[in-house]
Amino acid sequence: MAMKNKSTFVLAAAVAFAGGAFAAEPHDYPIRAAALTQVKVTGGFWFDRIETNRTATLKSSIAKCNETPRIANFTNAANRAWGTFGGIYFDDSDVFKVMEGAAYLVAQRPDPELEKYVDWFVGQAARAQQPDGYLYNARTLGAESVRKTARWEGLSWTHELYNQGHMIEAAVAWYEATGKTNFLDVAVKSADLMCRTFGWDPTQLKLTSGHQEIELALCKLYRATGRRKYLDLAKFFLDVRGRGDLRATWGAGVQDHLPVLEQDEAIGHAVRAGYLYTGMADVSALTGDKAYENAVLRLWGDVTGKKLYLTGGIGARHRFKHPKWGEMWEAFNGPYDLPNDWGEAYLETCAAIANILWNQRMFLAYGETKYVDVMELGLHNGFVSGISLSGDEFFYPNPLASKGGYKRSKWFGTSCCPVNDVRMIPQVPSMAWAADGKKNVYWNLFMAGTASVGGFSFAVDTDYPWSGKIALKVVSAPAGPRTLKVRIPGWATGSPVPSDLYAQTDPASFMEVAVAVNGAALNGCPGKDGYVSIGREWKAGDAVTVDLPTSVKRVKAHSAVKQDVGRLAVMRGPIVYCAEGCDNGGKAYDATLPADATFTDDAITIGGKTYPALKASNGLKLVPYCLWDNREPGNEMQVWFKE
Repeated sequence: MAMKNKSTFVLAAAVAFAGGAFAAEPHDYPIRAAALTQVKVTGGFWFDRIETNRTATLKSSIAKCNETPRIANFTNAANRAWGTFGGIYFDDSDVFKVMEGAAYLVAQRPDPELEKYVDWFVGQAARAQQPDGYLYNARTLGAESVRKTARWEGLSWTHELYNQGHMIEAAVAWYEATGKTNFLDVAVKSADLMCRTFGWDPTQLKLTSGHQEIELALCKLYRATGRRKYLDLAKFFLDVRGRGDLRATWGAGVQDHLPVLEQDEAIGHAVRAGYLYTGMADVSALTGDKAYENAVLRLWGDVTGKKLYLTGGIGARHRFKHPKWGEMWEAFNGPYDLPNDWGEAYLETCAAIANILWNQRMFLAYGETKYVDVMELGLHNGFVSGISLSGDEFFYPNPLASKGGYKRSKWFGTSCCPVNDVRMIPQVPSMAWAADGKKNVYWNLFMAGTASVGGFSFAVDTDYPWSGKIALKVVSAPAGPRTLKVRIPGWATGSPVPSDLYAQTDPASFMEVAVAVNGAALNGCPGKDGYVSIGREWKAGDAVTVDLPTSVKRVKAHSAVKQDVGRLAVMRGPIVYCAEGCDNGGKAYDATLPADATFTDDAITIGGKTYPALKASNGLKLVPYCLWDNREPGNEMQVWFKE
């Protein structure tokens, strides 16, 4: 990319990522998340996680990428050192995820040393890239696993497009964070090659990705550059999927059994599915294609109504044989089949991340709290449970019960989860706030800190999710009337999820919620979108307080979920609780907790910090599920308790 094009990229990106500018594309999401650089978390649950990600998770992942051949594959490819490839053909993607996470961290907190390291890596990647834009170290270095195939020949398993998708996401993030085009140059060169190679022209390949990711990445590149061909290619990769009339398809395990517009059942590999549905949502928003919109809504309804765990996790089984579509792995399974036990339940951390990203897109499209409810369940439970509080040990699956022996690891042969954590955690602050072009500001996640969005500057004080008390102060406000839309979580009004899959046995009510402006209580109920909308002319010093009920709630599953029949779970606010053996005489698996049990506050200490716990009237001690396995690794654990 010549430097003369830089101003074009800057203009496109400024419009696309400003969190409130809405004139760049003919179609896009009607709501924009706050810019990553405009939300700062200063304390509490997410501050600790973000700091640990910066000081431990990022560094340990970089160290592991250097200890293993992942980084060396790039330096060797830069020197065309044939025969030196080490590891697995999709390991390139791990490095790209780390670089994406590094970009988000640099955006939030300047770090010259980290910036220098990323620039060094980008230089190696640029040299590793072939002159025509092809970048795939396994082939460049002659890995035995791909040596007998030509470019793009084994897309059902080679991960060529998957790797490029994560590279593009990292490049766009680096450009957003620094304004530098060095990584974007590599991404554009690669994407241009793909635009020449794949498409509807008779001379082009009618193939798609075996592991979805490129689709949503190309949508990001379209926004960053304004070049429509990248969006068109993203849509092509979706439209050609499942087209047995055009090409040999790869089956339901990789969502290639039917054209995407005909799919109404979430099926196959859950991570791939989550990225596919996210890409479909992006294409729907960016093209205005109603058929895509309808397909995404059908799939979301299937997942949320029949295949979602209380922790926000998806992908129930490591192996599953569908009665019609056959064997698949790390997959969604049949409706209401939600096993809990380690060894049976899968619930990959990456799948929880994919579900979070998908539900964020659904919120941006429709502006309803139900999508944020699902996103928040994953954020506070099924995702962060995959990372130790020390930030350097990880779960791959995240089961809801263990007889003992299951514990976190420092790294994995396939280590997609740790590096996915690196890039996910620093994105969370931008999910807290959003704005649209109609003078509405959306307050979705509650975390202590500051935010600049929709012309406002806010300061928030809270210990959420441990407490339901939240205080917001307007630091500055735009002229004229604006509406602040305050999310009232489903769990605070009786619905832990936006379906009948789970229900509180003693439902909470909005009557227990208190919202006030400058000390004056508001009497209005949430609208159909789930928000309390406060419309007024705002001024500096205005204060909004929210008090959400955080009494302990028992939760039951739909009667069709056979694994949870006769069992109840425990939630407090958005936090799912579990019992660990280390608190209960070594025993927690299959623990009993009467339906009428009462609870008192308790606490646990991990790494010198104190965290909330609960003591049940029958003597059972419960801790937040996201904190389990941080004290005595490998002990027993249970989420769903026999009554």
